[in-house]
Amino acid sequence: MADTINMPKLGFDMAEGTLVRWVKKVGETISKGDVLAEIETDKATVEVESSASGVVRSLLVDEGAVVPVNSPIAIVGTADEVISEQRTESREPLGDKGQGAGAGEAVSDQPSAVSNPQSSITNQQSSLLRASPLAKKIARERRVDLSHVKGSGPGGRIVRRDVEQAMQAQPAMTGAQPQAVVQEAPAGADETVSMSKLRQAIARRMTESKTSIPHFYVSHEYKMDALMALRAQVNALVPEAEKLSVNDFIVKAVALTLRQFPNLNASLEGNTVRRHEQVNIGIAVSVEGGLLTVVCREADQKALRQVSAEVKAMAGHVREGKVKPEEIEGSTFSISNLGMYEVENFAAIINPPEAAILAVGSARELPVVEAGELKIGWRMKATLSVDHRVSDGVEGAKFMQALAVYLEEPLRLII
Repeated sequence: MADTINMPKLGFDMAEGTLVRWVKKVGETISKGDVLAEIETDKATVEVESSASGVVRSLLVDEGAVVPVNSPIAIVGTADEVISEQRTESREPLGDKGQGAGAGEAVSDQPSAVSNPQSSITNQQSSLLRASPLAKKIARERRVDLSHVKGSGPGGRIVRRDVEQAMQAQPAMTGAQPQAVVQEAPAGADETVSMSKLRQAIARRMTESKTSIPHFYVSHEYKMDALMALRAQVNALVPEAEKLSVNDFIVKAVALTLRQFPNLNASLEGNTVRRHEQVNIGIAVSVEGGLLTVVCREADQKALRQVSAEVKAMAGHVREGKVKPEEIEGSTFSISNLGMYEVENFAAIINPPEAAILAVGSARELPVVEAGELKIGWRMKATLSVDHRVSDGVEGAKFMQALAVYLEEPLRLII
């Protein structure tokens, strides 16, 4: 029996995604777990894997279409299987916000009234051009004249890659009519910059977090002498690509500590608290225009070097713009580390629906007093932000104390 592949829901607040590119074509063989398509969400471009094996019998949406979550996007079956016409012809015209033309029809968007003088390219792109919504959006932002772009999509439709190739091959195209497109601003004038989808998503989620979650904060200073010494010893024995970062030790230490504090490895669901069985640590990664969180699943069960390798690989995928859904979703507790920027201390905003997040500063050599003697020692400050509906200050303080056992006796993270 044929299987229908649906647009996945990546995150509790995702409503739709843009299907950027089909990796498999109709008639090609596909196995369960193979990449079927690439979709663009508010966060990143994500590779969607097939949930079934067989032959791709039908692709139900065009490249560039904006598709609501859980909507059918493809059908996978056997090569000789009869697929009902109702299933293969159920293609909805999915343009911006679900509006547009069907697969065999020309796209004909009505030009909108534009008050500022960007008329030339904008009007050409909004009338009778067979182009995906995403391609039109990129062309508007980069001032590319789509009338000079050859489409490679179904029926000659212009898709994202066509615009990007045109920008690389003919950079002069983007400035073909500068007087009609660009309005010179007087020297010293303010600049208005549109927010990216990622920035909009961050703004929406962080506003929701700070206005709906009552945060409280607990800070602690950790002795890092033993950890820094152990790290130096380990890194002297492994190849450059496998060297451990301070953050790798922190991820493993936090995961082990959360075993003792299931109330902080949790999320609030109405009047109940869901304590997660798995300890999935989210690590904030800086990308252009914002942050994404990669997820090290069951970090408490993994060796330190495995944690390090996985986090490095996922961070690389994020910065390349190609991640898998499981790499950025499903965290149960998050860590935000600004230590590489020489930040002494800060507090982070909770990543909903999680109950807590740890903000980590730099490990620094400082003058310290131990046993009445002044000496130089490694110290690191960290601040725990907790949802006060789920936990209280005493539990937060005990968590920070328990974390010190692993950070200050780091052999516990290896044996």
